[in-house]
Amino acid sequence: SFGDYFKEGAIRYAWELLTSSESDGGLGFDEKDLWVTVFETDDEAEAIWRDVIGLKPERIQRLGRADNYWNTGQPGPGGPDSEIFFDRGPAYGQDGGPAADDNRFLEIWNLVFMQDFIDNIRGKTEFDIVGELPMKNIDTGMGLERVAFLKQGVENMYETDQVRPVLDRAVELSGLRYGAEHADDVRFRVVADHVRSSLMLLSDGVRPSNEGRGYILRRLMRRTVRSMRLLGVDEPVFPELFAASKDAMKTAYPILEQDWAQLSAAANAEEETFRRTLDAGSTILDLALADTKKSGSETLKGSEAFLLHDTYGFPIDLTLEIAEEAGLNVDRAAFDSLMQEQRSRAKADARNRKRQIADVSVYGDLRAKGETAFLGYDELETSSTVLGILVDGRPVRSAAEGQVAEVVLAETTLYAESGGQVADKGVITGPGYALEVLDVQRPVPGLISHTVEVTTGVVSIDAPATTTVDAANRRAARQAHSATHLVHAALRDTLGKTATQAGSLNRAGYLRFDFSWGQALSGDTKTEIEEIANRAVQDGLEVTTRIMSLDDAKAAGAMALFGEKYGSTVRMVDIGGPWSRELCAGTHVSSSAEIGLINLVGESSVGASNRRVEALVGADAFREFAAERALVSQLTSALKTPRDQLTERVSDLAAQLKAAEKRIAQFEAAERAGRVPAIAQTSTSLGALQFVAHDLGEVGGADEVREIATGVRDTFGSAAAVAAISGIANGRPMVVIATNDSARAQGAKAGALAKIAAGVLGGGGGGRDDVAQGGGSDAAALPAAFSAIEQELRRA
Repeated sequence: SFGDYFKEGAIRYAWELLTSSESDGGLGFDEKDLWVTVFETDDEAEAIWRDVIGLKPERIQRLGRADNYWNTGQPGPGGPDSEIFFDRGPAYGQDGGPAADDNRFLEIWNLVFMQDFIDNIRGKTEFDIVGELPMKNIDTGMGLERVAFLKQGVENMYETDQVRPVLDRAVELSGLRYGAEHADDVRFRVVADHVRSSLMLLSDGVRPSNEGRGYILRRLMRRTVRSMRLLGVDEPVFPELFAASKDAMKTAYPILEQDWAQLSAAANAEEETFRRTLDAGSTILDLALADTKKSGSETLKGSEAFLLHDTYGFPIDLTLEIAEEAGLNVDRAAFDSLMQEQRSRAKADARNRKRQIADVSVYGDLRAKGETAFLGYDELETSSTVLGILVDGRPVRSAAEGQVAEVVLAETTLYAESGGQVADKGVITGPGYALEVLDVQRPVPGLISHTVEVTTGVVSIDAPATTTVDAANRRAARQAHSATHLVHAALRDTLGKTATQAGSLNRAGYLRFDFSWGQALSGDTKTEIEEIANRAVQDGLEVTTRIMSLDDAKAAGAMALFGEKYGSTVRMVDIGGPWSRELCAGTHVSSSAEIGLINLVGESSVGASNRRVEALVGADAFREFAAERALVSQLTSALKTPRDQLTERVSDLAAQLKAAEKRIAQFEAAERAGRVPAIAQTSTSLGALQFVAHDLGEVGGADEVREIATGVRDTFGSAAAVAAISGIANGRPMVVIATNDSARAQGAKAGALAKIAAGVLGGGGGGRDDVAQGGGSDAAALPAAFSAIEQELRRA
């Protein structure tokens, strides 16, 4: 309400919704369970609750600014509020109303009476009320999730019908019990909340990234993976968890079912990416944390946190979280300083890429002599004059044979790299000299700089110059650039307008195009895109260019290239009229027929929610088709199979290979199982507990060690037993600890024992109470690690 009903109306409406029966459209709360608070001086609100609503005076409490006055934290509107609480009963705390116990008395509604203008804000409760608002209004805050769990009779929002299915699936995947351990319960709730939040963000079109909303989504998803790992689940979990959330939410949000393929693909891709990051970074971080503790320090060096971030892509927020769990701090100031240095280097590299580039002021001086005229749209050769020469970024009068220099001309036909199109190849010649063009760039607006090698003679300022473009290379580059536009249009025809451009590269015979899309393209989809693009080639569509204002181009429906900055006047390229219409400064064919052929040769991921297609164009495309034809011919000959049966034959061979690998794995598993009894017989009695310590030597991986450790443990049945089995994989030692129920009843916890062993090995470790793993870098310390475990068990 703005300038309409105020305190009485807002209070009556809130009370009516809360207390009316469900059959009448209300929430059906019993009036006897509800309490309210009002601001300490708000006599009007208290009177409405008491005299209009009929609430007993003892269930109306007055509180001060800290609880019952709201403002924005800045000069402007504010006002007293009235909050409604639900009494959860004596089991949740002491009597006495909201002022006495905010755990038992749960706030479910907040009515803010925006009536004052406040100023001179000095703190949350320190400010001046300097006047009244001309139009008073109501700001309502209702705790929908709190109302939901109260109405559903559960303990908290994580157990409501739209969240609990995710929590239950996480419990099933972990094999643990919800409610057994507080730390595990917190992780289960994190998973349930973050999966639901992530799914809804994905459905709103947000995709994981390193900035803005995408960064929030990425953190939610990655914290979910991390929480499940702490619950002992190392396998991919998103397919199960997101499906559970989708099924719980799809009735209210049908779009989840409609877009499920795309949403699940985006989620699964992010999990796969982060799992690789975790695998690479976790081991390095564990070692760094162990070294920090050994040194007696409580702070992980910022340089080590930066190494994890820079080399392994390990997020700093995750490093901070893991370090905190290990009881350590991170030198965040040093990390931030190194990040700033990296950003500065990146900017410098961008300015100086591909060659030694002069200070911008040098280019500015050259630009003052006049803009470089680009004549290459219509000509491949032109006469010009040398306006400037730079060697190692410094202005010089001349450059001699063998030197690499930058040459600025009054006119040029050589295309400078921009808009995804690479620079032209060619030569610059003049009286007594010849230059091979290595690169062409626009270091400042209006100026074109040619990086050249002087192959003959000496080039000097004011010398005549002739620029000559490599005609074959330019022709192939034009084909590729126009083909890029056709592929873009074909993608949008096939996938829809959401497949927006995210980058491109085109050079002679090749194009690469990045676009926003959350999942891999099917074979049929790629074929359709290729067909549409090649149909446009066969149709011989006219390619036209027009110079116009940016506003007119936008009005005509022209698409802008990703990352490009445009002036007030732009160049618009049409291929077949409005079907393909883009702002583009590149070089193009005059008819799509000149492209010849487009052959899509690759489709891949280039980060969460972005895909890349690659294609060969013209003669390169034909050569690729010819090579594929030759390969098929060789395969049909080698496999003695007709071409139309080749796929089936290869599938049969792959199935046979898979079956053979499965039999080998079974033999290896049987061999490992056969070793278990002999290993178990080496046990040592530690009072009422049996302890087995055994080193397997070189192993294929942690799964092999874990399988033997649990097998040895299980041979003891109900007798208390702890198995500590070690192995060395890729030169690094690891120890897997397995304990049974009887051993854990005596205080033998696998996670704690793994940490002890890992500390001796110079690394880190942990896990569940029944099975855990530790590792390090010092294989020679394995006997000492076993001894440390035994000593700890003797003390237990």
